[in-house]
Amino acid sequence: MQLRFKPKKRLLTRMFITSLTIIALVGFGLAWSVTILHAQNSYNKETAQLIAEMPQIAAELREHDLIPANNNWLMENNKQKRYMMASCSQDFADVWTSSLATDAGLTNICERFESIVDSNPPYFLNMSDNRSYFAYLLPVELNQTQYNMVVLKEADTVENDFKRFKKLTYLRLGVVMLLAFILLISAAYWGMRPLTRLKSELQAIGDGNKKSLSDGYPQELEGVTQALNQLLSQSSAQQERYQNAMNDLAHSLKTRLAAVHAITDDATLSKSDASEKIMQQVGQMDQLVKYQLKRALVGRQGLVQEQTPVQPMVEQLSQMLFKIYKEKNVKFSSHIDSEINFPINKGDLMELCGNLMENAFRLCISEVIVTATIDSEGHSILCVEDDGPGVDESLKARIIQRGVRADTQSPGQGIGLAVCNEIVSSYHGLLSITESELEGAKFTIKIPPQ
Repeated sequence: MQLRFKPKKRLLTRMFITSLTIIALVGFGLAWSVTILHAQNSYNKETAQLIAEMPQIAAELREHDLIPANNNWLMENNKQKRYMMASCSQDFADVWTSSLATDAGLTNICERFESIVDSNPPYFLNMSDNRSYFAYLLPVELNQTQYNMVVLKEADTVENDFKRFKKLTYLRLGVVMLLAFILLISAAYWGMRPLTRLKSELQAIGDGNKKSLSDGYPQELEGVTQALNQLLSQSSAQQERYQNAMNDLAHSLKTRLAAVHAITDDATLSKSDASEKIMQQVGQMDQLVKYQLKRALVGRQGLVQEQTPVQPMVEQLSQMLFKIYKEKNVKFSSHIDSEINFPINKGDLMELCGNLMENAFRLCISEVIVTATIDSEGHSILCVEDDGPGVDESLKARIIQRGVRADTQSPGQGIGLAVCNEIVSSYHGLLSITESELEGAKFTIKIPPQ
């Protein structure tokens, strides 16, 4: 079995490698430039010293009758010092070699220098005695003849100094690289802390311990954190919308299923009449399922607004509720003009009328009244009132919240009025609870013109 090791891709490793490579290239480039400059300076320094010793060189030339003898300045600066040098013609043919060079066996100075004359100084020669020399070119004119004087100087001292300087330069570069590495680690740790914090907060959100990312991130991450918070908010709202829609669907279907049970238990209905009424309830349930699923996907604001007649909806719901609460013999009356239309979706109107009327039938003593009007300002007003126990003043503001119920004696989830309030709010309307003239509760919905 062959084991394959595949390292993980790490952004920090890439940053380290790239940064260190750049620093190394720049550092070694600077070190190379500095060492070349140091060598050039050393060569220039030796050249300047050689120029300062020019009278001594000229004195040695005069000693061999290579320049005229009437130069008094040579006598004034003549010092007993011998040089390794050679006089070359313009094409670097040997003309003369000093005795010191000849004694050392260096007889081909001009020929060797010709091989490097086209390069840039400093000139560096390895001679036949296996020693290194710096070569200095001094063009001179003697007796109207042009010569190339090549002076050799042992390079051991300069070369050793150059090696020491080069070693010290690269040692300093190593220290700089070490400091750069430490600073990179520090910068990476400091720069990655917000990402570590972001990872920790996302983990806490995944575990359910947080709902959103906190503030205080660097400016470069603000756009990311804001986008993530917006995404989390949308996801949370969508999840809540799904949950509410399913709860609302269950609440709405409960009434229709109760109506189906009442129809099947009604011995006065023929089989065909019972089947027709059951199919009506099934149709309503199908419509409710489609409506709630659509609301779960797009929300209430995504539903298309339309003009929906109120009277047929109220009559249809009242017939269903009569079947469910037939033992109460509820006296039901509606005051709705057949031409009144509300500017809301049909599914929303069914939810509003169904929840309010079902509560009224369930809690009333014997009478329920439904009224729908359009006032002078174009507001659509729906009133549902009963002669039941009413709503305590302390509960009026709370029962429109999900899970809060005014009647704890009868079964229910406490979401009907919350659904009504959400629907009315989505249309910028108002749901109010007052006392009815029947001495029970009166629920009034007021929706502005769209």
